[in-house]
Amino acid sequence: MYQIDLSIFRWLNSWAGINDFYDWGIIFKAEYLLYVMIVAVFAFFVFDKNQTRVKWVIVHAFSAGILARFIFKPIIVLIWDRARPFAVLQGVHQLISESTGGAMPSGHAAFSFAVAFAVYYYYPKTSILFFLAAVSMGLARVAAGVHWPSDIFVGAVVGIFSAWLLEVLFKKLQYK
Repeated sequence: MYQIDLSIFRWLNSWAGINDFYDWGIIFKAEYLLYVMIVAVFAFFVFDKNQTRVKWVIVHAFSAGILARFIFKPIIVLIWDRARPFAVLQGVHQLISESTGGAMPSGHAAFSFAVAFAVYYYYPKTSILFFLAAVSMGLARVAAGVHWPSDIFVGAVVGIFSAWLLEVLFKKLQYK
C-alpha cells in the first residue's frame, strides 16, 4: 500500500513548483476551495424557494462537517498519528504550511466530503459539483505536499460516514 501511496503522491506533487500559475491553482484548491463550498451551501437560500429544505441542508452539512473534522478526525489521529509527506520525504514541493503530524485522515477532506454528501440528500444533482470540488481539493492537498493520497481517501470515508450517520439520526427523529 505504501508504494501505491508514494507513487501517486510523487506524481501529483510533481505538478507543484512547475510555474506560478499551477502553484496558484494548487494553493487555491488546497486552501480556499473549502470556503467556496461553504458559501455555496448558503447560496441555496437565494436559489431555492423551499426555505425549510435550505435550513435542513445547512444544518445537515455543517453538523456532518463538524462531526467529521472535529470529532472523528482527532479520534483517528490519537490511534494513528501519521507524519505528513514533507516531514518524511526528500524533495517534496510543499506549497502550504502545515504541522508535521496528524495527516491521517485529512480534516479538509473529511469536512468537504461530509458537506458534499449532506448536500446529496437534499440536492442530488447539484451535489455532483460539491463532490467534484471535494475531490479537487483533496488532490490539491496531495499536490501541495501536505497529505498522502490515502489520507484524502480516509478523510472522504469519514466525511461520507458522518453525513450518512446524521441522515439516519435525522430520519429517526422525524418519525418519533
